[in-house]
Amino acid sequence: MTGDLSLPDFVEFVRAAGMGVVATASPSGKPEAALAGIAVSDCGELIFDAPAGARKLTNIERNDRVAAVIGWNDGVSVQVEGTARVVNNDERRRYERLYASQFRGSRVTHASFEVAVVTPDWVRRYDATSDPAQCAYANWLTGPALSRGHENLRA
Repeated sequence: MTGDLSLPDFVEFVRAAGMGVVATASPSGKPEAALAGIAVSDCGELIFDAPAGARKLTNIERNDRVAAVIGWNDGVSVQVEGTARVVNNDERRRYERLYASQFRGSRVTHASFEVAVVTPDWVRRYDATSDPAQCAYANWLTGPALSRGHENLRA
């Protein structure tokens, strides 16, 4: 069974979970994944920080496609695919404030850290607590997200 996932429900879920696994691809195409604190903007952008030079940041600069899985407690998670970018200057300061508001005391403003932002183009909430499992897809995304080769997307 499928349903819709609203933007407010997505934002609430990500903020409550606070952490997730971010996956990128190495220069040779190998998958690389790492646990990260993940904040979210009111419009659904994911925000995370990492030490300057971290491989996920280097990977993003070469290939901006990323995936993330957020939350896993109680059998419910959100899966996200999108494009990522490392932000700088005024844009960085704006996202630093958003991140710091959700992670008080974080190192996001330190010069030795960088900030990345993911703009989702595919989002699914997966609830394995029922039989059969329930899926809900973002009803707030625009663009080609629904034609990217995912079967059984919203009907």
